[in-house]
Formats: sequence, C-alpha cells, structure tokens
Amino acid sequence: MKEGAQLTQVETGPRYDVFHTDCPARDVVDHVTSRWGIWVLISLRKNDLRFYELRDSIRGISEKMLAQTLRALVNDGLLRRTVEPTTPPQVTYGLTEFGSELSEPLTDLFDRITRGLPQPGPR
Repeated sequence: MKEGAQLTQVETGPRYDVFHTDCPARDVVDHVTSRWGIWVLISLRKNDLRFYELRDSIRGISEKMLAQTLRALVNDGLLRRTVEPTTPPQVTYGLTEFGSELSEPLTDLFDRITRGLPQPGPR
C-alpha cells in the first residue's frame, strides 16, 4: 500500500478510499479508463493475442502507446504477459481473472452504446 492511502471499513470489509489522492485504486482506474486501456481489455476478452495482433486490432494506436499501456495493465494485475523462449521471443498477452472481471462490464457498456447509436446509412 502506498504511503498515505486510506482504508475505510464498509459492509464487505476494509476497502480503499478511492477519493483519497494516494489511493492505489486510482492508478488502476486511470490505466483502465485511459484512451487505450479500454481498447486493450476489450480486444483481449475472447482470446490471448500477440503484440502485433493487438496493434492491428486497435486501429490508431502507436507501438509506443501500446507498449506503455500493456506495461501498465500488466503491472496492475489485469493482464498476464507470456514470453515463449523462441528466436525472436514470442510475447502473448491475455486477461488475468481480475482483467476478465473488469472487461465484462466494459464490453457490456460498449454493446449498449453501439445498440443505442443510429444505424449507419449506406456508404
């Protein structure tokens, strides 16, 4: 726990006070709700992907931003990073159990948004 983070007692047990500036949960929320964090979590909801598969599935993301986003989500415990000892090494990313739990409501949110949008016309 970071210095100064506040724990409070609630019905389900001790929890972090997410409104406190030093709360570690705020970092996770920032990473998940970042411009690219949501897209990475949604991209990995069905199966594990390699770095370049992720880059190709998330249009508009640079390799630098993808690498930074993946590093943050791995550090937060949302993704697992598997390196296969080949030449060159093959790195695969997948959701942890925690990541799966968070990607479900995000997927539901995006499904609701796309259902609520007007249907696109012919191009």
